[in-house]
Amino acid sequence: MAKTRTTDAELARANEKSRKRKEARDKMLADKTVEKGLLIVHTGKGKGKSTAAFGLVARAIGNGMKIGVVQYVKGKWETGERQVLEHFPDQVTIRTMGEGFTWETQDKARDIAAAEAAWEVSKEMIDDPSYDLVILDELNIVLRYDYLDLEAVLDTFRKKRGMLHIVVTGRNAKPELIDAADLVTEMTQIKHPFRDQNVRAQKGIEF
Repeated sequence: MAKTRTTDAELARANEKSRKRKEARDKMLADKTVEKGLLIVHTGKGKGKSTAAFGLVARAIGNGMKIGVVQYVKGKWETGERQVLEHFPDQVTIRTMGEGFTWETQDKARDIAAAEAAWEVSKEMIDDPSYDLVILDELNIVLRYDYLDLEAVLDTFRKKRGMLHIVVTGRNAKPELIDAADLVTEMTQIKHPFRDQNVRAQKGIEF
């Protein structure tokens, strides 16, 4: 059946709705006057937490910003994002401090030592005024296992420079971190090939 031609009255109503939406949005934007560095948390069981964080890194590079990245877990992995970011040495510092997931090392003392070393590097980046964005990849994992003092981490975040953005990734974000954050996104897993189809982690998708 052929689509009925839109009438002039329908077009006028649609245009009026668009005008009102724009008017409401312009008013909303006019009220947004605060500019500050954000504490951002990507958590949840779904895939995409680190991927989203590295998307922010790409955006920051495009805006001429300087970025620090500390990877708390994925130190043993050769990842595609690391290969890309190494092409921007003047803008990006990436430190892979982890030694793999806790079930791989099977050495709690070693995991705690690795987490503490990574946190020292993180604090140096947070305190360095040249950085605009700091990514703490999989920090939530070491906080979940209490490898770092949560209150000390939160205190560092509270005292950060006003325009510094910090992004924390990883499952099971602590409620206290969620409360302290400005922006929290939970990735929800609906389907996953590893779990549902026995598909291995694949280059360009997981690493």
